[in-house]
Amino acid sequence: MLKLAFRNLWQHKLRSLLTVGSLAVALFTLCVLRSIVTTLEAGLENANSNRLWVQSAVSLFVDLPLRYEAQIANVAGVETVCKWQWFGGYYQDQGNFFAQFACDMEELLEIYPEMELVDGSKEKLLAKRIGCIVGKDLADQFGWKVGDQIPIIGALFPQPGGEAWQFTLEAIYVPRSSSIDGRTMFFHWKYLEEALRAIFDEPPGVGTFVLNMTPGANATQIMAEVDKLYENGPQRVQTTTEAEFQRQFVSMLGNIPRLVGTIGAGVLIAILLACTNTMLMAGREQVRSIGVLKALGFNDKQMMVLMLGQSMLLCCIGGGIGIALSVGVEKSIGSAIDRFFPGYAVTPETIGLAVAVTLLVGVIAGAMPAWNASRKRCVEALRTGV
Repeated sequence: MLKLAFRNLWQHKLRSLLTVGSLAVALFTLCVLRSIVTTLEAGLENANSNRLWVQSAVSLFVDLPLRYEAQIANVAGVETVCKWQWFGGYYQDQGNFFAQFACDMEELLEIYPEMELVDGSKEKLLAKRIGCIVGKDLADQFGWKVGDQIPIIGALFPQPGGEAWQFTLEAIYVPRSSSIDGRTMFFHWKYLEEALRAIFDEPPGVGTFVLNMTPGANATQIMAEVDKLYENGPQRVQTTTEAEFQRQFVSMLGNIPRLVGTIGAGVLIAILLACTNTMLMAGREQVRSIGVLKALGFNDKQMMVLMLGQSMLLCCIGGGIGIALSVGVEKSIGSAIDRFFPGYAVTPETIGLAVAVTLLVGVIAGAMPAWNASRKRCVEALRTGV
C-alpha cells in the first residue's frame, strides 16, 4: 500500500516536490519561532527566586544614586547587594557589540553560582583592577584567551580623546542556567568609578542593584521595605523578583510570544490549505485508478487508507525535512540571534509539537479525498475520463 501511495504521488513530480518544499519551509519556520518563545520562557522559569532587582521606578535607563547601596544593605533579609551598570561599549568597531556590565565582582560571583569558571583564576580576577570575566561563547567568537588585553571603546562612558578602556581577561565562565547570558563581559565597578571620578569628579550612577536574600526571607516584605525607603525620593525605586525583572525587560521588545504565535498560526493555515489543495487535485486525478483498484478487489476501507496514506506520506517527508533542518542549523541560528535571545535551542517539546502538527496536517488534508475515494462506486469511477 505504501509503495502504491508513493507511485501515485510521484506521477506529478513537480507538484509533489513543491508541496514537500512548502511543508519543509513551514515546519522549519514553526520550529524556529516556537524555539524563540521557549527560549524566552526558559529564562523566566530559571530565574533565581532568591534574587531581587532594584531599578528606578521611572525607567530602567535612569540611574540610581550610589548612596542607596548602604541603605538597601541594611534592610532585614538582604544578605548581599551587587551594583550593576550597563557600559554600552564595543570591541574594535561598532559591529562587535555585546553586553558589558560594571559590577561588584566578588558579590557577583557569590550571587550567581551558576557562572561556572572554566578557565582562569578567581583570585587573579578579584585582585586585578582592570580584570574582567567573559562568557565562553563570547571568548570563542573573538578568539580570546586568559591573559589577553581587550580594548573596549566606551560609547556611554567615553575616555578623554576617545581612547579605549583597557581590560585584561582573567577568567572565562560557562552559564549553567539560562538566567545568565553566555555572551556577556563583567568587569570591576571600582575601575569605572575611579576613572569617572578622575574625569568628572563625581561617582557614576548605578543602573540596578541586585539583592541576594537570606535563606527563608520574605521576598514580598523586602520588596515593600526597599520601595518604601525612597517613596518620597530623591529617586523612587521599583523592586521586583528576578523573573519579573526579566519579564519586563523582554516586554520592552514587544509581545514577542503573541507575535510569534500569530505568525506561526498563519504559516500553519497557509500550508494546510496548500496541502489540502494538492490532495484534492490528486484525488480527482486518481478517480479512474480508484475504479480499477476496486474492480481488482480493493474495498472502500482500503481506498480510504490509500488516499490518506498519500497525504500522510507527503506531509511526513516535508515535515521531516523541515524538522531535521531546524535541528541541524540550531547552533548557527543561536549564534546569529544570541544577542537578543541567549540560550536558543530546539527542545524535544518543540520537535514533538512539530511532529504532531505534521501528522495533523496530513490527516486533515487527506480526509476529504479519502472519504470521496471510499464512497466512489467502481462503475462510476471507471466511467470518469481523467
